[in-house]
Amino acid sequence: MTRAGWLGLGGVVALASAPLLTPLLRGEAAASLPGPSFSDDFERRDLGPAWGSAGGPWSIRQGELWGGGTRNNPLWLGMRLPRDVAVEFTARSETATGNRPGDVKVEIFGDGRTASSGYVLVFGGWGGSTSVIARRDEHGSDRVERTDRRVEPGRTYRMRIERRGDRLRWLVDGEEFLLLDDPKPLSGPGHDRFGFSSWDADLFFDDLRIEPLLSPSPPSP
Repeated sequence: MTRAGWLGLGGVVALASAPLLTPLLRGEAAASLPGPSFSDDFERRDLGPAWGSAGGPWSIRQGELWGGGTRNNPLWLGMRLPRDVAVEFTARSETATGNRPGDVKVEIFGDGRTASSGYVLVFGGWGGSTSVIARRDEHGSDRVERTDRRVEPGRTYRMRIERRGDRLRWLVDGEEFLLLDDPKPLSGPGHDRFGFSSWDADLFFDDLRIEPLLSPSPPSP
């Protein structure tokens, strides 16, 4: 191959690798909060320095966080999560028509910049038909799902996400909703942020509480 050919091939490889290399070159997302606990009732006019997004119309409306049509551009909290943690909040979808009724979405243990960099939790996605906990790719096979419950537009749900050890547990209104056992849990730098997300639905979130949990005891020998 000629020198020009090698240069051309190198350019193609560089372009193909750019999406993978960019997060590494940028380093860890900045943390604006000390942790390990946090709460937010959104009773103010502006989001402030605790929150950041690469895109999407995120704002505060009458004491609630609103995100609609953000197209998988999460609003990330600038705090590193403890490895074992409980995250609680309320969620409400006002979308009752169209092809995405419900579609309540959050991300946990992501990188603080990129969608699908951690676990993606979706309540009533895919036209309201399916709810999932997915490891990175919500459309991939590495996920747990259920199809027997739909989001009721206008209803406020209390949600709790907790991780102890290898187990990620999602509760809705105090009842276990989905459970993911991950033998290689995402954790540490690049997998320690929480974010609210959405696609097309009109979503409202409120009363966020984050608290560290005690790690599970090791099994007896």
